[in-house]
Amino acid sequence: MSAVTQDTAVSTGRVTRAFVYLVLILFALFYLLPLYVMGVNSLKPLAEITGGNMMALPSQWTLDPWRSAWSTAQIGVEPTGLKPYFINSILMVVPAVAISTIIGALNGYVLTKWRFRGDTWVFGLMLFSCFIPFQIVLIPMAVVLGKLGLAGTVPGLILVHVVYGIGFTTLYFRNYYASFPTELVRAAMIDGAGFFRIFWRILLPVSGPIAVVSVIWQFTNIWNDFLFGVSFGGTSQPMTVALNNLVQSSTGVKEYNVHFAGAILAALPTLFVYIVAGRYFVRGLMAGSVKG
Repeated sequence: MSAVTQDTAVSTGRVTRAFVYLVLILFALFYLLPLYVMGVNSLKPLAEITGGNMMALPSQWTLDPWRSAWSTAQIGVEPTGLKPYFINSILMVVPAVAISTIIGALNGYVLTKWRFRGDTWVFGLMLFSCFIPFQIVLIPMAVVLGKLGLAGTVPGLILVHVVYGIGFTTLYFRNYYASFPTELVRAAMIDGAGFFRIFWRILLPVSGPIAVVSVIWQFTNIWNDFLFGVSFGGTSQPMTVALNNLVQSSTGVKEYNVHFAGAILAALPTLFVYIVAGRYFVRGLMAGSVKG
């Protein structure tokens, strides 16, 4: 009887597993369909796209739409393509992600291992900043950037995203460090280690998983941001604003193959980050969810 039950259980498990895999594959194909359409049509001449059947493979393969989207497409006054705006995004994203992650790590360290009177209120206010809509801070941020002389510059965009991202990074690191043994920090203090030495030698080496979470979150939000870029970018607009200007242009012929190529170029950095470090994202979030 037990053998029959075991065989039945194994058979049922295989059927269930096959069904789950089938459903997942169908969902994956459904969500990858737009990427397929963009990729295929970015390699076609414009005449092939306007002729219909956007799902078909190109009968004539060409990389001209990619070259045009990168270096010659008319976006602003000059036909510069997306290249200068891509560079602006890189110059904005890398420092903003690094600074906000480091500040968030220090805040989480202080709020868990160097407690002070009112630290709960401080954390609550920083947590509240995570729920403030972008639109509410536009006017105050514009005033601050104007007084600092950073309006319309890449450093100004870096400051905007650092300020807006500190609440999220502090939340991640605070919850992660809350589960770290405080006794190790106290032992290091007894041995004469100072504030930064403890952080650098004890906390930071074990912060890899949550640092990956912070980097992915911040990188995705900052790279994909449009509102701050179009509001404060000025002559240093990021990739998303340039892509919108390229697609929404009301003059000339609508070059859909160039638009598709530009959209893929804009999505490649975040796609690369998720492919490289995506598996650590959920692991890092779960690491700080037990305590704190």
